[in-house]
Amino acid sequence: MLPALTKAELLRYSRHLLIPEVGLEGQRKLKNASVLIIGSGGLGSPVALYLAAAGIGRIGLVDYDVVDNSNLQRQIIHSTEKIGTLKVESARQRLSSLNPYIQVDIFNKVLTSENAERIAAEYDILVDGTDNFPTRYLLNDLAVFTGKPFVYGSVFRFEGQVSVFDARSGPCYRCLFPVPPPPGSVPSCGDAGVFGILPGTIGTIQAAEVIKLILGVGEPLIGKLLLYDALAMTMQSVHLRKNPNCIVCGTSPSITHLIDYEEFCGVPAYNLHDGLAGAGRDVDPVVVAAWLSQGESLQLLDVRDPVEQQISSLPEALNIPIERLAHRISELDPAQKYVLFCRTGVRSARGVQLLAELGFGQVFNMAGGLNAWAEQVDPSMNRY
Repeated sequence: MLPALTKAELLRYSRHLLIPEVGLEGQRKLKNASVLIIGSGGLGSPVALYLAAAGIGRIGLVDYDVVDNSNLQRQIIHSTEKIGTLKVESARQRLSSLNPYIQVDIFNKVLTSENAERIAAEYDILVDGTDNFPTRYLLNDLAVFTGKPFVYGSVFRFEGQVSVFDARSGPCYRCLFPVPPPPGSVPSCGDAGVFGILPGTIGTIQAAEVIKLILGVGEPLIGKLLLYDALAMTMQSVHLRKNPNCIVCGTSPSITHLIDYEEFCGVPAYNLHDGLAGAGRDVDPVVVAAWLSQGESLQLLDVRDPVEQQISSLPEALNIPIERLAHRISELDPAQKYVLFCRTGVRSARGVQLLAELGFGQVFNMAGGLNAWAEQVDPSMNRY
């Protein structure tokens, strides 16, 4: 039986009640619904805000991170005074302030194969607000095994994608992407940047898809992939087909229980170890500064995009963007000592691994990148 609406709720949702496709019964469906949002960042912010405003009765938020100053350009659920606090707690307070008539559950943890089913058990719809492939593949499997729809979204610079994956009536995410792209081939928002408004556009579309699913109206993006380009201001819809040989949702699946995908995707599901090359090739900025002051023969190699040099730079550094490094190997001397750096050490770690594989013996990654240099060596340098 659908829950009743109070007089206060009737007034709050009056503009919904005027729409024939929603009406009183539809609003009661929204109040009765439960939605789990994985990630409370760029995509999770608009999804959560609009679902809360729409009157979704129960919203769950899964995230393990804290609010950082660099989040606020796009993660609009958070505010300046929340910097340093848990994202899920910051988001819970904002949603509860926006709509005190809903229930907000928070899970301050990484979604894993061990806890995913338990966390998702009491929710009707799963929403992708993630920024990494391991969690996205795990979320897809969770949706397939529990028979729940999975509202997918992703963003990159000026482009975004949205779809609804429901293996009961259409393809799953793995039908579209059987294997992830090679590690490092798709940079994160922290490496490549993202147009601040873009997650708002994509996240709002995701929220619309969630509400359509709950109300049973319109045509959800099941079997369709919506492609959005903010620069050209275009939207395209690509039809997707279910893969009968899909190893998760196909006729003879080989994956029948939840697994963690860090090894499969070649990247971690969380950034605990981001910015490290490993194998003894990481050096702190203070060590690099000491090498330079002692006159050691080394070449600084900046693997950032040239546009980033407008913000901060190190003198005498050679600039070869990470995506061009493999093509410009001939410009480098395998006998030379190199220290690679970027903004946070993530891209430079990949560059160090590449050079080491190609036989460069003295290649090091400046752990933490220029942001760490600004903290440990030169506080006057800009952080970003």
